[in-house]
Amino acid sequence: MFLYCIIVCVCLGASIIGAICGIGGGVIVKPVLDSMGIMSVETVSFLSGLMVMSMSVYSIVKTVLAREVRFDARTGILLSAGAVAGGLIGKQAFALIQNASANPDRIGAYQAAILFILTLGTLLYTHKKASIRTRQFTNPLACILIGIILGLLSSFLGIGGGPFNLVFLSYFFSMDTKAAAQNSLLIIMFSQISAFLQTITTASVPDFSWGLLLCMVAAGIAGAALGRIFNKKLDSRKVDRLF
Repeated sequence: MFLYCIIVCVCLGASIIGAICGIGGGVIVKPVLDSMGIMSVETVSFLSGLMVMSMSVYSIVKTVLAREVRFDARTGILLSAGAVAGGLIGKQAFALIQNASANPDRIGAYQAAILFILTLGTLLYTHKKASIRTRQFTNPLACILIGIILGLLSSFLGIGGGPFNLVFLSYFFSMDTKAAAQNSLLIIMFSQISAFLQTITTASVPDFSWGLLLCMVAAGIAGAALGRIFNKKLDSRKVDRLF
């Protein structure tokens, strides 16, 4: 019960930050659950992905209903299409590497290494952001390719998304932080939905606790609701600082 409370608090806090910054929250939740060693890497990725999917679906639906959309529909659709494909590829890559490894849980080390490199790159970009000249990609194929890359990383790492989403969107599309956050959540939503559907259709759902899943999903949605409230009160500069 005590562990459940810790996990719920972590999920809630991560979802609040994720909803504000558009990073999903899994980038915080997954490493914490991995470090606890209470379940397999596959189960952690599955539960973390579902929590992030719930949070992103809630955030996007509320944003659309409230007519607070800050992303270009064309770019958003192309990125989302790529994210769906990327989500499927990432899930397949995860399964292939896990099956090929003598120790299935070793894939967690691979995920951690990739996440470390991406996070380091994000920190360097953020530090030099003011001096970096950004792009304004409009080519449909380029948009889809970027969506595939982000969807693949999101699905393979099992984190839903990450700070690197905002770096890609900021650099390749010259988006401000709030617009990038919305687009990031859109990418996360579609990549996680596609990854989840693939898990279901291939009957590769890992063993998990329904009680823990419900607690994590509830915390994710509650965090998304609170994150939306905070996001409205923060300007892009403050969101940058939080990011």
